[in-house]
Amino acid sequence: MKNVDPEDYWKAHAFDTVKGSDYLADQDAVEILTKEAPEVIIELEHLGVLFSRLEDGKIAQRAFGGHSHKRTCYAADKTGHAILHELVSNLRRYGVTIYDEWYVMQLILEDSPAGKIAKGVVMFNIDDGHLEVVRAKAVMFATGGYGRVFNTTSNDYASTGDGLGMCASAGLPLEDMEFVQFHPTGLYPVGVLISEAVRGEGAYLRNSEGERFMERYAPKQMELAPRDITSRAIMLEIRAGRGINLDGDSSASGSFVHLDLTHMGKEKIMSRVPFCWEEAHRLLGIDAVTEPMPVRPTAHYCMGGIPVNTDGRVRQDANTFVEGFFAAGECACVSVHGANRLGSNSLLECVVYGRKTGSAIASYVPNREFPTIDEAKYLQSAQHRIDRLLEQKGNLRINKLTQNFQDCMSEHCSVFRSQEIMSEGLNKIQELKNLYGQIFLDDKSKCWNTEIIEALELQNIMIVGEMILTSAIHRKESRGAHSREDFTTRDDSNFLKHTLAYYTSTEININYMPVAITMFEPKERKY
Repeated sequence: MKNVDPEDYWKAHAFDTVKGSDYLADQDAVEILTKEAPEVIIELEHLGVLFSRLEDGKIAQRAFGGHSHKRTCYAADKTGHAILHELVSNLRRYGVTIYDEWYVMQLILEDSPAGKIAKGVVMFNIDDGHLEVVRAKAVMFATGGYGRVFNTTSNDYASTGDGLGMCASAGLPLEDMEFVQFHPTGLYPVGVLISEAVRGEGAYLRNSEGERFMERYAPKQMELAPRDITSRAIMLEIRAGRGINLDGDSSASGSFVHLDLTHMGKEKIMSRVPFCWEEAHRLLGIDAVTEPMPVRPTAHYCMGGIPVNTDGRVRQDANTFVEGFFAAGECACVSVHGANRLGSNSLLECVVYGRKTGSAIASYVPNREFPTIDEAKYLQSAQHRIDRLLEQKGNLRINKLTQNFQDCMSEHCSVFRSQEIMSEGLNKIQELKNLYGQIFLDDKSKCWNTEIIEALELQNIMIVGEMILTSAIHRKESRGAHSREDFTTRDDSNFLKHTLAYYTSTEININYMPVAITMFEPKERKY
C-alpha cells in the first residue's frame, strides 16, 4: 500500500524485516508476510477496522522502528484494540461458539503409526470447577506470549506462556526461545507499554543531561532504530550514570530515561497518541503535554515459540509435523521475526498467518474423522492434578514463589546476558522449581477459584522460563535481542540456525534447524 510513500514495495519491507531479524528470519515466510500485507489490511478495513485516515480518505501510514519507509497502518495508538474489536464482533456475527472463562489444562497428543496426533484439549471451567474433554479434528493454539515470566512486562496478567508450556510438557519442541524482545519504552516503574507510535510521531529519548542519546547508537534512525538496539542503548546510558531517578529518590543510580513529547504540542499528542497520554496520566499523574515520561525496557514479545511451517502446521521436529495441530500468532514461530521483531510486524503476522492457518485448517478438516479418546483417563488425570493442589499442605504463597521466579528471570536473562549470570539463574530456577510442592491454596472452593489457575499458570511460567534460559546459554553469540557480554559478536558459522528445545522433567535437550535463506545473504547489520 503506497498511500504515503510511492517508493515502498514488498521487497523493501522484506529486507527491513530480515535485516531487523539479524538474518535469523526464514525468508520464505517473510516473503509471504510482506506480499500479503496490503490484501490483509484491506480485508480488515472491510471487516470494519477504523484505521486512521489521510486528508484524501486513504488509510494513513507512519514510521516505525527499523522500517525504511512510512508503511505502518494504524488506528491512532490503539491499533491492536481496533483490530481485536472487529474480529470479536465478526465472530459473534457469524455465530461462533465462544467458551468464556475456561482454562485449557492439557493438549491431548497421542502416538499413532504415522507419528504424533493432536486429538483435543482438557478444559477447566473457572465458573464452577468442572472439567471437560473437547475432541477435535484439528486443534489450533493462538495463546499469545509469556511476558509474565519476567517481573516487569508490558503484557497482561494472562500472558503466562500456557500454550507453550502445554506443548513442551507434551514432548514437542519450542523454537528460538532465547530471543525475548524487551520493548525500549515501558512506563517506569509499572512496565506498561508506551507504544512505538509515540516515537514514530516524533518523540525524543533523552538522558539525565537532556541529550538525545540515540545519536551515539543509531545516528541515521535515532529513536526509530530497531527495538533491540534502542533497548540496549537505554540500558547503556543508565549503566554509564546518565539515567534519571524519580523525584526524591537518591538511593540509587538513575533507573530510567525520559521519553519527551513536549515539543509535539497538545493537538498532535491528543489526536495521534491519546492512549499513551492517558496511561501516563492515569498511572503516574504525568501530563505528557508539559513533562516527559519516565521509561526503561520492559519484557514485551517472544520471537520464538511453537515451531510451525507457513501453513501453521506444528513441527514434531525439523522434518516432521504433528497431525491435526496448528498454531499462529505470538505463541507460534514461523519464523518471520528471527532474533528481533520490527515494530508493527507482530499484528501483521497475526492477521496474515492467522488467515493463512485458518484457510489451511478449513482445507484439512473435511477429510478428517473425529478422533476417539479415552476421556475418562484424561479427566481423571486432570482432576487428580487439581485435587493435589487443593490438598497440598505447604507454607508458601503462590504469589511469593511466582515473584521470586520472575525476579530470577529478570536478573539473569534480561537485556544483557553472560554465561556466569545465566548459569546462576539456572541453578536458582532448579531451587525454585523444588519449592512448587510447598505452595498452599487458601481457597478450597470450586466456584471461581482463581488460585487454582494461578498455580497452573506458575507451572507453565517455570517451564517456559527454564527453556528460555537453557536455549540462551547454548547460543554462544550475540544476535538481535540475545546480547551476550561474553560473546559480543554474531557468529554465522556456528549459530545461523534455529534452536529447537525439548523439555523433560529432568533436563532440556537442544537441537538445531537450518534458516531458510532465499533472498538476502546475511551481512553486517548497521543503522
